[in-house]
Parts: sequence; C-alpha cells; structure tokens
Amino acid sequence: MSLYITDECINCDMCVPECPNDAITMGKVYYEINADSCTECEGFYDEPQCIPVCPVDCILPVA
Repeated sequence: MSLYITDECINCDMCVPECPNDAITMGKVYYEINADSCTECEGFYDEPQCIPVCPVDCILPVA
C-alpha cells in the first residue's frame, strides 16, 4: 500500500521530514508521494508518520 496527498495540500512542509523513505517531494503545485517508495512507514514505525502532522488532513491511503 501507499499514501497520496490530495489537492488540499497547503505545502506546509510538515510531512517531508517525517518520511523515512524520502517518498514525499514537491510536485508542480503541491507535495506528492511516490507510490513506489511509500511503505506507509512499515519497517520503521507502527503507523505512517506523515498523517498525524498534516494540518489539513490531506494525506490518504490509496484505494
């Protein structure tokens, strides 16, 4: 599984340092998560670290 960032992203930079896989990068308009790199922090933490720091709750699991 992986996560994605919706277009509600405000580019606050809070999620970037939380990602142990460096899967979050700046896209053309807002931050994006590379699905090939995102492991939802598996192997590092019990749960994804980017979700709780997002002030607008725009990081969601891929359906």
